Amino acid sequence: MKQIYIDYIAGLLQVKAWQVENCAHLFEEGCTTPFISRYRKEKTGGLEDIEVAEIKHWTDEFAEMEKRKSTILETISGLGALTDELRERIELCVIPNELEDLYLPYRPKRRTRATAAKEAGLEPLAEKMYLVKCPDPATEAKKYISDKVASVEDALAGARDIIAERISETASVRETLRDIFRTRRVVSKVTKAAKESSEASKYRTYFDFSMPIQRIPSHNLLAILRAENEGFLKVSIDADAEKCAKKMYYDFCQEHSYPSRMLAEQISMAIEDAYKRLLEPSISNEILKEAKKKADIESIAVFGENLKQLLLSAPIGQKRTMAVDPGFRNGCKIACLDENGGLLHHEIIFPHPPQNEKVKSIIAVTSMLDKYQIQAIAVGNGTASRETEEFLKKVEKPEGCKVWVVSEDGASIYSASEVAREEFPDEDVTVRGAVSIGRRLMDPLAELVKIDPKSLGVGQYQHDVDQSLLKEKLDNTVEMCVNSVGVNLNTASPYLLSYVAGIGPALAANIVAYRGENGGFSSRAELKKVPRLGAKAFEQCAGFLRVRGGANPLDASAVHPEAYHIVDAMAKDLHVKASELVGNASLISQIDASRYVDDSFGLPTVNDILKELAKPGLDPREEAKAFQFSNDVHSLEDLFPGMELPGIVTNITAFGAFVDIGLHENGLIHVSQMGVKGLADPSKVLKLHQHVKVNVLQVDLDRKRISLRLMK
Repeated sequence: MKQIYIDYIAGLLQVKAWQVENCAHLFEEGCTTPFISRYRKEKTGGLEDIEVAEIKHWTDEFAEMEKRKSTILETISGLGALTDELRERIELCVIPNELEDLYLPYRPKRRTRATAAKEAGLEPLAEKMYLVKCPDPATEAKKYISDKVASVEDALAGARDIIAERISETASVRETLRDIFRTRRVVSKVTKAAKESSEASKYRTYFDFSMPIQRIPSHNLLAILRAENEGFLKVSIDADAEKCAKKMYYDFCQEHSYPSRMLAEQISMAIEDAYKRLLEPSISNEILKEAKKKADIESIAVFGENLKQLLLSAPIGQKRTMAVDPGFRNGCKIACLDENGGLLHHEIIFPHPPQNEKVKSIIAVTSMLDKYQIQAIAVGNGTASRETEEFLKKVEKPEGCKVWVVSEDGASIYSASEVAREEFPDEDVTVRGAVSIGRRLMDPLAELVKIDPKSLGVGQYQHDVDQSLLKEKLDNTVEMCVNSVGVNLNTASPYLLSYVAGIGPALAANIVAYRGENGGFSSRAELKKVPRLGAKAFEQCAGFLRVRGGANPLDASAVHPEAYHIVDAMAKDLHVKASELVGNASLISQIDASRYVDDSFGLPTVNDILKELAKPGLDPREEAKAFQFSNDVHSLEDLFPGMELPGIVTNITAFGAFVDIGLHENGLIHVSQMGVKGLADPSKVLKLHQHVKVNVLQVDLDRKRISLRLMK
């Protein structure tokens, strides 16, 4: 990678240039973000996975820019207009807008007014006027009257068209206007269509809205732009056309010289035309896109953090689980699962109105609890969730068996997906949905990777933001979560395996096929026998895969096979077997990490090995905690201002957090009600699925909205 790009990325991300350069080299070698951040800390200076992912993003961006530069240079060269100075300016560009500004005068374009004027032979006149070498433009224009140019005014108008286009394509002019527009306000006005549509009422806040573009919150801007796309708002930037034109005229005079009075009139007219017809629409659009990109990044960051917290939700582990997808008229769908999430049994009970088969349902549930030795019960949080939870409390359960309320977000998407059909080809969507609810209690990460993150209910305007950027962020987030936890090589689904560093869908399928044919893996080294899993893929994935109960206990840890010899050396120096070091804090405390540093493995790696040996295969996720909603709340009518309630955070946005208090409608804790000074970042105050205490501020029965305050 070129040094200009390395320096730019280092400055942007506030890291050292050598860190960026090393990461770029590792990417070129085929290394993945999780592998680099976990096993190449000496190369990165200990950069976090998010920082490595950012560097990867920018290396990809600049790789595309290099291709774009090549195309631009080839095009300009083909026109015979490529000078050494222009080539150097293009090659030194790191900002896309600057690159496109340099290319703009040479870019193929559709027929314009300037094109027609040039075809009429008016370019020499425009050139003289532009270079301020024509003090009397009217007299000069007489020379250009022809069968294509009927009059002096036509000649001057054509020359102005050429000048206007030339000015609009001048890089310095465009950047000056960008700087001005960035200081202005976004203005939105209601349209006639909005006044005639009831759907527009949700955008009422923005019917007459104005805010500096640099200060507008991301969710406000995204809402405004969505409303504009739906035809309910007209959006603009309130730049002063007269002041902009004066600034352009002043800069023109500074670059050339002050023209005569007659020429000044023509230049002023050309500049005003350039601004109103060509520059204002273009620059306004650019700045709004620039602001939207910033809003997209902020919104996607919130989504990514929420997704990370969701995926790393506490699992209850390998317990026999009864999963319940609650409902009224259609009954409660029940799926009984074994320790590994395998479906043992399913049926439907009808404990609620209109059937009210409570006794029959209690007998059925009791029988299933006993027959399938159920250790935990998962209840979906959708329709009839509270009623089903209360019904299950009346059922006698095995000792230690708790009822857990689980988010249903995405369960219906999964149940109708190709993934679900492959897993349960003989079951209908209701059974698949119940299974998903149960499995996400046992291991949220393993189950949620099967569902499109956008369907998990933790985003903010996810359908309005840049979809390629969103996909990149979410894919990175899922990959980081999967690799931070580690994956059991002998039980993981192909969907979970596909997110392990260096594997992907094709190799995941090969691993599962090999596992099916050979009865599982006895060691990490056996991975090398999997078809098409070569040395590079093994290097990238091995440290994140766990083999439980194998001959080498290190295969169940995060110690990479490439570093096993270090553990062997430690054990030899202590006169014990390597297996005796695993989990032995007393022995590990005797090890001097610096003795095992060499040219390939530095102190960060050796210290990581020691931490892993102390607690091998430690799951970074917290322990699951049961939760109890208030018994006094079953509908919106039960709420009143001042009421104190327990709740679970279900979504975090830039403007606040949504909390489930046991009703179909979630309440909102606005950022101003989080008990901190100023408008804090909600993600710094709360975490997804956090258990909180809230105070009811206001209940809007008509709009079904609940305003809450966070209690300490």
